[in-house]
Amino acid sequence: MTEENQPARPPSVWPALRAHDAAALIDFLVDVVGFRRTAVYADGDDPTRAAHAQLDWPEGGAIMLGSHRDDDGPQPGTAALYVVTDEVEAVHDRIRPAPGVRITRALNDPGYGGREFSMRDPEGNHWSFGSYRGEPAPGR
Repeated sequence: MTEENQPARPPSVWPALRAHDAAALIDFLVDVVGFRRTAVYADGDDPTRAAHAQLDWPEGGAIMLGSHRDDDGPQPGTAALYVVTDEVEAVHDRIRPAPGVRITRALNDPGYGGREFSMRDPEGNHWSFGSYRGEPAPGR
């Protein structure tokens, strides 16, 4: 339930990333950021590459990612994602000292509500972590 006592929306949009080094990005997102490794499937032609991975966010939602393929999908380092968390400061403190991370926006209180910060991961993807959960869907 949201603060307005509205039911939370189930995750139905799955951000998908490609990575030059999917194994390293998966480890970073699990070990440093705090995602949960739900599934990782190796590429049948090359077991050192990830054909598909699912990483769940402990507070709800998930992402998919895999190794970069020249013929399909987004270029590595081109994604921008917003992750909702009630633990903004804790996530910030866990991420800030990690190698390969660049904090691009310090902890702040944006004018639309919540608390947030932004960073770039080792592949170059832009991540924002914040407590803003969006506006209730119309009609709810």
